[in-house]
Amino acid sequence: MKKEYLLLDKVEGSIIELSNLHDVSFDEVVKISSADNSRQMIGQVIKIDDDKATVQVFGESLGISTKNMKVEFEAKPFTLPMSKEILGRVFDGLGRPIDKGTDIYSETFLNVNGRPINPVARLYPRNFIQTGISSIDGLMTLIRGQKLPIFSGSGLPHNKLAAQIVRQAKISSKGQDNFAIVFAAIGVKHDEANYFIEQFKSAGVSEKVVMYINYADDPIMERLIVPKCALTAAEYLAFEKNMHVLVIMSDLTSYGEALREVSSSREEVPSRKGYPGHLYSDLAMLYERAGMIRGLEGSVTLIPILTMPNDDITHPIPDLTGYITEGQIVLSRELNASGVYPPVNILPSLSRLMKDGIGDGYTREDHADVSSQLFASYSNAVEVRALSQIIGSEELSESDKKFLEFQEAFEKRFLTQGFNENRSIEQTLDLGWDLLKILPKESLDRISPELKEKYLGD
Repeated sequence: MKKEYLLLDKVEGSIIELSNLHDVSFDEVVKISSADNSRQMIGQVIKIDDDKATVQVFGESLGISTKNMKVEFEAKPFTLPMSKEILGRVFDGLGRPIDKGTDIYSETFLNVNGRPINPVARLYPRNFIQTGISSIDGLMTLIRGQKLPIFSGSGLPHNKLAAQIVRQAKISSKGQDNFAIVFAAIGVKHDEANYFIEQFKSAGVSEKVVMYINYADDPIMERLIVPKCALTAAEYLAFEKNMHVLVIMSDLTSYGEALREVSSSREEVPSRKGYPGHLYSDLAMLYERAGMIRGLEGSVTLIPILTMPNDDITHPIPDLTGYITEGQIVLSRELNASGVYPPVNILPSLSRLMKDGIGDGYTREDHADVSSQLFASYSNAVEVRALSQIIGSEELSESDKKFLEFQEAFEKRFLTQGFNENRSIEQTLDLGWDLLKILPKESLDRISPELKEKYLGD
């Protein structure tokens, strides 16, 4: 039974407090409205202490006082209606349509907090998702069911990269009809959101994309619910409709900033850089919703994008993300300044699940060896370039000069590709072999003799 209360104890920012409550539940949805019903907002119970409750308002709280509002407890958690009709639609941070389409009508309502996946029921991720980007597909392959974040910095083209991945991402032709993408934009500007929408329309992929957008001028508290709405849609499509879903979120740093603001409003003891001590568990609750479940065909693969303040990879948000996820893709400001797109810094980047989703039967039998050799050779070339800056390139050995030539070709031909250039995994691996031919054959110590003979000949 719904209960309505007319007197608030305290209003501070987006937080309101009430007392003398009965049978109120944690995470319960709250409807807040003015006495004449001219204003209506949604909130959620975030703390219970005996007969007192703290409610977080998802919306603009200006004008709220302790006596001019009524609060109604809905006796249910925050839920969203779900059906396959969400494909091709655009929603706001609370799951309401903003694309001039109709509301979603369905008998299925799902809790945005998700359903915990039993660790025993988790299926180990296999099979790769082709992004069409050589640096990712060849060297840090995205595996279906994986969590692979992109660590970026202010001003770097992470949004452009995200749009390209959405346009080009695909799985094997056998399952392509069951492939969908959920895109969550958190705290973005209007022109950035319009950029994503127009890119997806022009590429003809809008019908397989579900978008949840929280604008920069929307209430900051909505940013806490956007990723949960997106992941709820992904779980529905994956585990109810047996689809393979790729979730891309930009930018999780905005989510962390909203968490810090809520924590400050609740007067919690701050941790590193003012972030709450529960930042790790909050991020884990999002990231761990990705995966595959034994006995179900669908999968949820997650690519969260984080902008690192001052390009600091030890900042709490990317630092904690690295503990939870299975690798990272790091963007380089230096490569971006030199005209490389996408500016993926491959040396600190990795995919921990890559080894189990590539090779014969998945990509190609030479994938693991080529990837390992490209990593090793590029790392060696970076060291040679640093040495040449000290002693001069004229003093280098012939072998070292070959590594410098390899590095330049690798950055210009392998890392660099056009925004509309979609390379297959075969094209990526063939390009890798072409680059390895620059180096002395005896330096290719990460490749088996059989593969050398097959792809390099005599």
